[in-house]
Amino acid sequence: MTDHELLNLAIRASEHAYAPYSCFKVGAALECENGRVFTGCNVENGALGSTICAERVAICKAVSEGETKFTRIAIYADSADYCMPCGTCRQVMSEFSQDMEVLSANGAGSYVSYRLDQLLPHTFKLRS
Repeated sequence: MTDHELLNLAIRASEHAYAPYSCFKVGAALECENGRVFTGCNVENGALGSTICAERVAICKAVSEGETKFTRIAIYADSADYCMPCGTCRQVMSEFSQDMEVLSANGAGSYVSYRLDQLLPHTFKLRS
């Protein structure tokens, strides 16, 4: 799958976001080592701590289907800036792959690519 195909899946996922408080709709598309792709969107809640980000939705969907080996994630929001994963999402992603590629896109259709270990260089790990 090309970067643009994965990003297009993230864009489509953002259309399902539930964001009545921030109006910031985010979509994510997570690619597994075996080629399967899981999408997610952010789901806000009036109790803001209960909000879940698009990246974690996609990861939870994948894990619930038995997938834990991830190679790339595309993240999109219709914004001027690149949609970067929050700290919590970076930590959750690192549980599964420190060298996962993170594609962060903006509303203009451009994107940047980082390895997760660049975005979270000194991750917290309970196991080695």
